[in-house]
Amino acid sequence: MVNVNFSTTPLVATSLAAETGCVAKTSSAAKTSGVTEPGGAVTASAVAGPSCAAKANCTAKLSCVVEPSQLDTASTAHRRRPTPTGHFGAYGGMFVPETVIPALYELASVFDELLSDPEFHRELNYYLTSYSGRPTPLYFAERLTRECGGAKIYLKREDLNHTGAHKINNAIGQLLIAKRLGKTRVIAETGAGQHGVATATAAALFGVECCIYMGEDDIKRQSLNVYRMKLLGAEVRRVGSGTKTLKDAMNEAIRDWVTNVRDTHYAVGSAAGPHPYPTIVREFQSVIGREARAQILELECRLPDAVVACVGGGSNAIGIFDPFVDDTNVELIGVEAGGLGLATGSHAASISNKTRGILHGSFQYVMCDDDGQIKNTHSVAAGLDYPGVGPEHCLLHDTGRAKYVVVTDVEAVSVFRTLSRLEGIIPALESSHAVFHAMEMAKRMDSDAIVLVNLSGRGDKDVQDIIRGQDLGREVTV
Repeated sequence: MVNVNFSTTPLVATSLAAETGCVAKTSSAAKTSGVTEPGGAVTASAVAGPSCAAKANCTAKLSCVVEPSQLDTASTAHRRRPTPTGHFGAYGGMFVPETVIPALYELASVFDELLSDPEFHRELNYYLTSYSGRPTPLYFAERLTRECGGAKIYLKREDLNHTGAHKINNAIGQLLIAKRLGKTRVIAETGAGQHGVATATAAALFGVECCIYMGEDDIKRQSLNVYRMKLLGAEVRRVGSGTKTLKDAMNEAIRDWVTNVRDTHYAVGSAAGPHPYPTIVREFQSVIGREARAQILELECRLPDAVVACVGGGSNAIGIFDPFVDDTNVELIGVEAGGLGLATGSHAASISNKTRGILHGSFQYVMCDDDGQIKNTHSVAAGLDYPGVGPEHCLLHDTGRAKYVVVTDVEAVSVFRTLSRLEGIIPALESSHAVFHAMEMAKRMDSDAIVLVNLSGRGDKDVQDIIRGQDLGREVTV
């Protein structure tokens, strides 16, 4: 672990610029007993998808309920601002070496300026749409819904982003920040390799030197992404210390940053780390939730009953949760990596572990022993194999606004197969955790209920891992 010093010097508070957009009030639409297939007729036997009546009436409903005065405030009313020292309640902060404090001041200041800069938003939106492929679709999983026999299941298809996951949203934003800071080099940590690939991609796009830190164990199980990073021009540095996974990769990235802070920007991939990183990552990932909220209102003319996302450090989850936080009738559920089961101790469910401590510059729920030492973690999903979680998730848990549950390796692998066979969508093992819990929820809900799942990434990277393991549906050993 990096030796850290706590600075009590207040960091400038990051003010969050207002975003404009239409937000409709929750409105239930009349349900139909059938579903219209593209080019086909209504079939009574099909699972009811997006209501035809809802589609026909939605535009009128939306235009009627949005007040002009809401346009500047509705989409930002729910924003949780950290304190000047970067705390969300008791969590967060800046427990970092003194040498990087000036860099954090500068980062917070520049980020604040960029949020109120129309030209920055135009540039960011250009790359997110023309380069990355946003908006990503919201897909009604009809066969998966029929399999469960309960609530409608919608998938927010972040797997269809360029590079195959939600990580590109943050990577493009952080590289634009690096450009504004005048940095000539960017570094990042990666577990599953998706943030590494996304950062290497954005670095190639903007012509910036890139170095990615990755644990030895993760390199072995994510060899395809390692090749992709190298192909994109990034240097991949193998980390052989500790558990040889994401935690240790982040340790080494921090060491690099402390040494080379003058010319290097550290593009943190998760909603964790010292202030202002959790806020930065949330802002760049909240495009997921803003799109999903508008899309479900367009399709169903009402909000979902639940939003479900997997949680490691928490970037994809906070991204989709954020625009729904003030919608208190919408249940927010984060799914942690249960590994071999909580009772075994071989898992990566930090919130469920119920122990708090300081990790990577932030006070949070962590996997640690009675002596405060960070425990080894385990998950079949490399991207969830992290012993901490972002401070905003900790606050959402403590206030009861979000609920956090666990899904085991066996359960996640079973859904890796199920979603592939029923919908022709191969999910990342990380995303499979969320899909499994959503399916279990749907079985217990009425047929007119709606569960919205963030499908954070595609599973191409995991296929080789599955092949090396046991038969699909059994426990995978990697």
